[in-house]
Amino acid sequence: MCARIFFEVKENEMDDSKLTPEAASRARRDFLKLAAAGAGASLMGIAPAGAWAAGSDAPEKKEVRVGFIPLTDCASVVMAAEMGFDKKYGIKIVPTKEASWASVRDKLVNGEIDAAHVLYGLVYGVQMGIGGPKKDMNVLMGLNQNGQAITLANKLKEQGVTDGAGLKKLIAGRAAGTPELTFAQTFPTGTHAMWLYYWLAAHDINPMKDVKVITVPPPQMVANMRVGNMDGFCVGEPWNNRAIMDKIGFTAVTSQDIWAEHPEKVLGTSAEWAAKYPNTARALSAAILEAGRWIDASLANRRKTAETIAQKSYVNTDMDVILERMLGRYANGLGKSWDEKNYMKFYSDGAVNFPYLSDGMWFMTQHRRWGLLKDDPDYLAVAKKVNRIDIYRDAAAMAGVALPKGEMRSHKLIDGVLWDGKDPKKYAAAFKVKV
Repeated sequence: MCARIFFEVKENEMDDSKLTPEAASRARRDFLKLAAAGAGASLMGIAPAGAWAAGSDAPEKKEVRVGFIPLTDCASVVMAAEMGFDKKYGIKIVPTKEASWASVRDKLVNGEIDAAHVLYGLVYGVQMGIGGPKKDMNVLMGLNQNGQAITLANKLKEQGVTDGAGLKKLIAGRAAGTPELTFAQTFPTGTHAMWLYYWLAAHDINPMKDVKVITVPPPQMVANMRVGNMDGFCVGEPWNNRAIMDKIGFTAVTSQDIWAEHPEKVLGTSAEWAAKYPNTARALSAAILEAGRWIDASLANRRKTAETIAQKSYVNTDMDVILERMLGRYANGLGKSWDEKNYMKFYSDGAVNFPYLSDGMWFMTQHRRWGLLKDDPDYLAVAKKVNRIDIYRDAAAMAGVALPKGEMRSHKLIDGVLWDGKDPKKYAAAFKVKV
């Protein structure tokens, strides 16, 4: 619901009969400036307290169930509840721990949860009727950028593979009849599948033809690699770092090396829920925005966040496994350590959180590239329908968060190809390695 400012005075009700012509003219100009300022504020989602709607702007629901998967990037949802940012906006966030992304999808679709920390591409998959039931969905905001990785099993290192080029050489030299290498992602239309596919393809490996790809829930990745069920996986933290600490794998590439400042998890919900509870959607977004800003404000806050989400009720792992990469302190398990400038971010002055149309469109281009979408959709129209920039603008105004200059952004990915959202159909069709 867009912010509105209501004026008690109407221009034709102004009593200027006792004013001089100059004073009357000045009064009219001042009124018009005030009216224009009000209209501009409405467009930007900025309004004083109490002016959000013609009636009450109180949240329609006081308790909001938000699903999450045990991953580091659930942090802003968890901390919004733990630190009480939700109370400021008149709601109580109830984080609900889910076992898999399929479970998150199903509970969003059938209304068992109100919203979720969810894969960007999963939301678009449901919207387009791929990877599960078809239902109109909404992205309310981004939750984080960066912070995922592709982990390869140590047995590949023993065969001389430490990077994409080495992996390509191993696959190309595989003898006839040799079993395919197996790689795991977390959901067929999700972010991890797309990072894995993009990285493989950048090294001339077709993920649909040259390797076997399976789906494994994030918390089960390390255990499955330990028993030899896969040769590599793409997942969010802390499970890549956990594999290194358990000495079963190494980081071949981080997701930020594939696409610096890439979109990752979002706050997703059904379009039906957002339409029924618009004030609640705005309050929920504002609370999580504040939590993300708090997390990014200091290293001490990041440490407290790591301590909190490491608990059994959330990620359920050792705090140090989460903290290292959350602070940008990376080691790849091959003897290299570095300070990562593009570590996982939750706010970055709002750049993380704005639901850019181009980000949503990118996932659809990759779904098209890999044959998940059989035809090109109206990329921009779908993104405008799914990404609720109107709700985000209001939430950002409530939380005092700046808005970017535009609704699109551009990036050059690991293969040197530029994505700017201008011609998504051409972009999707131009890749050499595709279905």
